[in-house]
Amino acid sequence: MTFVVCAGTGTEIGKTWVGAAVLSQLKADGISVASRKPVQSFDPSETGPTDADVLATATGEHPHDVCPPHRWYPVAMAPPMAAAVLERDAFTVGDLVAELHWPSPEPDVRWLETIGGVRSPIAFDGDSADLCSALEPDLVVLVADAGLGTINSVRLSATALAPWPLVVFLNHYDESNELQVLNRAWLADRDGFDVAVDPVELRRAILHRSASAKDGLGPLD
Repeated sequence: MTFVVCAGTGTEIGKTWVGAAVLSQLKADGISVASRKPVQSFDPSETGPTDADVLATATGEHPHDVCPPHRWYPVAMAPPMAAAVLERDAFTVGDLVAELHWPSPEPDVRWLETIGGVRSPIAFDGDSADLCSALEPDLVVLVADAGLGTINSVRLSATALAPWPLVVFLNHYDESNELQVLNRAWLADRDGFDVAVDPVELRRAILHRSASAKDGLGPLD
């Protein structure tokens, strides 16, 4: 079983799309999966599905299993700020961890999506890096844009996530775009990151991590 935390270099970076794509692939391959988003905030005027809805569709779960209904905050702000605006109770990283429940038996891949960027407040006392410290994931997937500014945002975010095995996912990657190709090469060859640019590569990295853990190998060796 592999526990993956999906974080992002910023908000609206594509974490949910990436999660839904790779989880759908894993499920189609006969690998059991489940997704969780401990808390979510959103613009209630938008008519599209929430992140929890999208992840639930990918895994075949109920959206309220993905994110507890009392952790849905209909204000487009970081969740603790949204809670304050809505005059709802303050909550901590520990509260989010305590509310985290997985199906029994536990699935082969447990996928947890955070909010915003790595240092965006996810609770009144912490951010996604603090949540990782509390959860100790087997692997962190860091979703980033592929274009201008990518190297800086990945480096800054990866520093906060340094204790855990990391795969960088470059979203909206275009092989015909010279800058994006150079960004990928720089991150992989010069900075030494494991980089994926499509859900198939990410699926492979997750499964390799699972095999490595069973065989006692290092992360993504």
